[in-house]
Amino acid sequence: MKLFTIENKNGIKAFNTNYGGRVVKLFVSDENRNVVKLLTYSLIAILLLFSCVSQKSEQTQTDYTKYVDPFIGAAEFGHCFPGACVPFGLIQVGSETGNSGWAYCGGYQSTDSTINGFTQTRLNGTGCPDLGDLLMLPFSGEMNSEYKSAINKKTEQASPGFYAVQLTDFGINAEMTATPHVALHRYKFNKGDAKLYIDFQSAQCGSETQMKTHVKDAMVNFENETTISGYSQTHVWLERTYYYVIEFNKPIIKRELLENLDDKEKAPRYVLDFDLKPGEELMIKVALSSTGIEGAKTNLAKEKSDWDFESTVNVAKDSWNKYLGKVEIEGDDDKKTMFYTSMYRLFIQPNNIADNGDSPFYSTLSLWDTYRAAHPLYTIVSPEKVDGFVNSMLRQFDDQGYLPIWALWGKETHCMIGNHAVPVIVDAYLKGFNSFDAERAYQAIKTTLTTDMPKSKWDVYDKYGYYPFDIIKEESVSRTLESAYDDYCAAQMAKALGKEDDYEFFTKRSTYYKNLFDPETKLMRGKDSNGKWRTPFHSFELSHASTSGGDYTEGNAWQYTWHVQHDVDGLIDLMGSKEYFTTKLDSLFTMAESQDGSGFVMDVTGLIGQYAHGNEPSHHVAYLYALAGKPYRTQELLNEIVKTKYVNEINGLCGNDDCGQMSAWYIFTNLGFYPVNPCGGEYVLGAPQLEKATINLPNGKTFTVEAVNFSADNIYVDSVTLNGEPYTKKYITHEDILNGGELKFQMSHFHN
Repeated sequence: MKLFTIENKNGIKAFNTNYGGRVVKLFVSDENRNVVKLLTYSLIAILLLFSCVSQKSEQTQTDYTKYVDPFIGAAEFGHCFPGACVPFGLIQVGSETGNSGWAYCGGYQSTDSTINGFTQTRLNGTGCPDLGDLLMLPFSGEMNSEYKSAINKKTEQASPGFYAVQLTDFGINAEMTATPHVALHRYKFNKGDAKLYIDFQSAQCGSETQMKTHVKDAMVNFENETTISGYSQTHVWLERTYYYVIEFNKPIIKRELLENLDDKEKAPRYVLDFDLKPGEELMIKVALSSTGIEGAKTNLAKEKSDWDFESTVNVAKDSWNKYLGKVEIEGDDDKKTMFYTSMYRLFIQPNNIADNGDSPFYSTLSLWDTYRAAHPLYTIVSPEKVDGFVNSMLRQFDDQGYLPIWALWGKETHCMIGNHAVPVIVDAYLKGFNSFDAERAYQAIKTTLTTDMPKSKWDVYDKYGYYPFDIIKEESVSRTLESAYDDYCAAQMAKALGKEDDYEFFTKRSTYYKNLFDPETKLMRGKDSNGKWRTPFHSFELSHASTSGGDYTEGNAWQYTWHVQHDVDGLIDLMGSKEYFTTKLDSLFTMAESQDGSGFVMDVTGLIGQYAHGNEPSHHVAYLYALAGKPYRTQELLNEIVKTKYVNEINGLCGNDDCGQMSAWYIFTNLGFYPVNPCGGEYVLGAPQLEKATINLPNGKTFTVEAVNFSADNIYVDSVTLNGEPYTKKYITHEDILNGGELKFQMSHFHN
């Protein structure tokens, strides 16, 4: 704070108080000077008081980012990346250690000791590669023929909104941070001789062959000595075009166009030279857009007009704390690290691909995964985003004629099965979200579930009441079961809108799962168009559409039999009794942990018997005991899964994080409940895996979950109260949570 005076030509003095960047100004003549001095000193005292209160408030605010470890899941199956990004942002900038094949879907494996450079976009924990745009590698002196650098792993740092590492081959300290549409790089050249390799051809690809052919068109324009702009049209997982502008804080003094490695390549590689002395820094801003070069320039101008690296890191950190602080937990640092890292993974996507200032257009919608828990969790911890998610799905419907299945950059990959935008939209509607046109949304749902498209053949489905394996050659059982769930969701929205005929139509369809239940094996089994069961039947054999075919999607009969999220009572009836149902479940969890069959089976991981926590169709299964009269088995299994499948280590995830779904399961389970049926707002009670958690609701209320006497030994729920009253229901509702209050579990060493 500073007090100073300025006198103008009329003898009028302006007393200025500079506080927090704001100037408080009082104009006064000489005869009133004493009065003004008194007022000014009083003002100073008041401002100092507010300053102390404000500083105290800032000091006591929890920094949740210190508990986030972006390296967890950045090894083996997790496919996570330790780069810099902001919640729901388009940019994910960081090291690329590999760019070809399944292991590098996220562009990074922690065991690698070299990097290809730094890219601006990534996918978080997926099973297919794409993105990895605009590879850059700073260097000094002579570059090796591979254009790579060793890195000092001890210097590698990552936290929400920040990434840093030292390039040991060239003595360069590299740091990165991000805004929603802009990556900011800072390279300190300890040896001087500053050069930059930029590879416009590179991306995350499925193979080395695809790396040569995925760019369909490209343009690179050196606008001046500090600015490059252009675009690339690529086709890896899907065809898309990204636009960019690259800005340097130092002029390019020389550029060299490198020869293409293959005549099929359409994009160039350059080496740029800059005039830097030892210890000086090269800074780079990379702005992206999905609409055009002008969009990229607009994003750059609105989000990062300066070169202030530290302030950008701080803004990113503040944006992360806003979302991480939606839930406050009690527990040791290890528990907080796993919990808040999961919260971090949850909010990386969906990514807003619209330009700054435009209506949001959210994509990276891994709906086969995220409809199960991530999207229901968004309705609790980030409800302000939900209407935008729905409107983005409807926008994609307008573009392609059906709702998204697995959306990336606003387009369809046709990956996975089912039409799981449907449960997300219906769940939002039933929970009272209304900033979208409900009638338009319903018509999009109805059209999607009645118009043929890849992996949805409704005439066959309606004729037989299931997908026969001799007509639908791949995933016939899984497609039937997942379509039946979507039909159930459509029926609920039809009912809410008073569409009785549609309600009856979709309700009938929702029972089609029963047509593939084999009463002899008590498993879901393939059936042909003549009504004959698949023979021979290998119930443990894993299916994978792209490599081994089969009747299931990344799973087998034992894993998919339980995929009846909307009608557990109906499945129990098919089994014959609750006792048989739970005995069959026991078999699932106690069988040999084997991966049987040929083809790609790496997605079926995190095994407990034949239960596969590393893949999403199993995620609700442990909770089925609670609905079948044996909640203690749910409680035992949840404790085991949390302790063994989510570990505070770099390889601590048992499967792909799948755009936050694995993380959402962990968050819900730690809170003590889970959406077995993720449509309509009922959460089945499990058992909290931490002492206390408080959800900060947007209406100013809080919902607290407490596990009294919880410990490593006390994992069973003895009793439950809601707002001090005994609570005996098997589930808690979305409305109960939004009303605020306290859900208290009395934990015990013994089960009931």
